[in-house]
Formats: sequence, C-alpha cells, structure tokens
Amino acid sequence: MARIEGITKGGSLFAQISFFFSKRKVGKVTTPLRIQALHKQILKGYGLMELAQDKAKKVSGAIKILAQIRVATLIGCPF
Repeated sequence: MARIEGITKGGSLFAQISFFFSKRKVGKVTTPLRIQALHKQILKGYGLMELAQDKAKKVSGAIKILAQIRVATLIGCPF
C-alpha cells in the first residue's frame, strides 16, 4: 500500500487521458499512475519515458515483456 494517496478523479487533462489509456491497457488505473498524477511534470516525464521504451527497436517486444515480468518478481511488485 502506498503512503501517498493518489488522485482518483479530476486532475489535469493529461492525467485524465493517462487514466483512460491505463484503463484500456491494464483494465484499471494503477496506484503509481495516480500518485504521479499529483504532479503534472512528473506524470509527463514518466509518460515520455514509457513511450521511448515502447518505441525502442533493438530488443523485440516479447523480450521486453519478459524482462518487465522478471524485474517485477525480483522487487516484489504486486501488479
């Protein structure tokens, strides 16, 4: 459980768009996204980083997903 309560509704237009795409991709709005939405520039930075990682072509998409799952299990990420 996070120590910081993230926003659930409202926020900036960018946050609302991010929430929409999170619901579409994952099925729910994740807690880290809600916390990042508290500060517009942090949310924008993380969004750009995610886009850059998705656009990277040196490693195949399947390997990227396997690496994400491995890292999540190593650090004990619940989602």
